[in-house]
Amino acid sequence: MLEPQAFARYDESPDALFYGQPRFVEHIDEGAIADVVRLHRERLPAGGEILDLMSSWVSHLPAEVDYARVTGLGMNAAELSRNPRLTASVVHDLNASVALPFPDATFDAATICVSIQYLTDPVAVLRDLARVVRPGGVAVVTFSNRCFPTKAVAVWQGLDDHGHLALVSKYFESAGWTGIEAVTSPPRPRDPLYAVVATSPPA
Repeated sequence: MLEPQAFARYDESPDALFYGQPRFVEHIDEGAIADVVRLHRERLPAGGEILDLMSSWVSHLPAEVDYARVTGLGMNAAELSRNPRLTASVVHDLNASVALPFPDATFDAATICVSIQYLTDPVAVLRDLARVVRPGGVAVVTFSNRCFPTKAVAVWQGLDDHGHLALVSKYFESAGWTGIEAVTSPPRPRDPLYAVVATSPPA
């Protein structure tokens, strides 16, 4: 799909070092967060089993919706332990191992919030995500125009917002997902919010 250098980063030191210090901050503003919550409300099945991939101390799930289980996979144990929506969590570095530590068809849906730009092999991760999300389940990937520039991959930093939409859509297509839909929230003065939603392929 893309040459390996497209996924090079300025800081190639182990991600465990960079993410070892917890960051209890919001990475997008209130308007963008509201858009993420609305999208999760619309697209994630109420009562379902949800995987919050690349999770942290907040999952941006609608407060009034109950889910059977919310599992967070992230890089920092302290952040995950502070997340009130998680019923289970696991510390796992997807850039060290793309294999998700879950059985096949474990979840009804998955989210990746403002983190897709840090994956060095995103197609492989999304391909394994299709394995653990039940056929017909959805994945919601949201992002804005912010990032940690030293850890975002080169191809991400070389594109504008609409290029990011096309890139993430291509990731999903290359990983075998279906029903790929790009979503753009209404313009606002500060952080924009973009999303790509896709459906896990039939078994």
